[in-house]
Amino acid sequence: MYPTTLTQLSRANPFSAPLFSLQRLEDPSQTPAAPPQPRRLAAAAVAEGDSCAFGSNKYYALCGLGGILSCGTTHTAVVPLDLVKCRLQVSPDKYKNIFKGFSITIKEDGMRGLARGWAPTFIGYSMQGLCKFGFYEVFKNVYGDFLGEENSYMWRTSLYLAASASAEFFADIALAPMEAAKVRIQTQPGYANTLRQAVPKMYAEEGIWAFYKGVVPLWMRQIPYTMMKFACFERTVEALYKHVVPKPRSECSKAEQLVVTFVAGYIAGVFCAIVSHPADSVVSVLNKEKGSTAFQVLKRLGPKGVWKGLVARIIMIGTLTALQWFIYDSVKVYFRLPRPPPPEMPESLKKKLGLTE
Repeated sequence: MYPTTLTQLSRANPFSAPLFSLQRLEDPSQTPAAPPQPRRLAAAAVAEGDSCAFGSNKYYALCGLGGILSCGTTHTAVVPLDLVKCRLQVSPDKYKNIFKGFSITIKEDGMRGLARGWAPTFIGYSMQGLCKFGFYEVFKNVYGDFLGEENSYMWRTSLYLAASASAEFFADIALAPMEAAKVRIQTQPGYANTLRQAVPKMYAEEGIWAFYKGVVPLWMRQIPYTMMKFACFERTVEALYKHVVPKPRSECSKAEQLVVTFVAGYIAGVFCAIVSHPADSVVSVLNKEKGSTAFQVLKRLGPKGVWKGLVARIIMIGTLTALQWFIYDSVKVYFRLPRPPPPEMPESLKKKLGLTE
């Protein structure tokens, strides 16, 4: 006779899913124990009100769609601020501050000049969002299964960090070509006005390397950024529901839950901007110059130069990150995807720690 497994608990909390079902015999001394059975990533059944099972292919596909909408639209919306930020980083003598940057750009290129680089931004960050959010959900579930339910709870911050870093590794490979084209369009006057002009010119001059020479600096910038973005967001949501929101998330309306998502996203965005800004400065300069390496650019910029444009980046990334999480969570609500509550300590761990009788 087998006791009840932890199936219900694992469905309610994806961060604390066991790697194996717990199977024990009433009298193990009389009969050998059965070998542990691997747990399937997808839940066996669809919960009431949900459109699909947590961890199913449909679930991951819709999460990827949410990533496309959240990253592609938000990054495109802040192209004017991103353009000025890039110009501050690569030409600090001309664009001395964010206000000078906007006034000089409008004076030289008109209002339309502020939209320069929107096409590679939209395409590149849509592809990045697909990989970033979609793979994050996959890796979080896979690593959670590997750790087991108790370790997944105790080491949940490390779980978020590992899953987001793994996802961003692939997301940056998808982003790199469009990021390289965007920076050239925005920071090299006369080089190209559109993506259709930039791509063949870059390939003719430097070959395929022109599109991927910035991938290592992108990893340097985006992986710490994404690790902070996801881990800080997850823990901030948990803290808000525990210490600020006066009722459990299950009792909050969808609108109230999305407000919490937005606030947590903005807090995470501020930290993201600070952590990733030095590498962002290197990427901007590196894609403007030919023949330079990331180390050479970093050495030339110096400790002070890498922080140029930080205020603009904090404003941009804070708003952008908050909107991304808001859109992503809204997509989950719209398509009725499973949205498990913040993680709670498993009963088995409570017993080990003596928190329950």
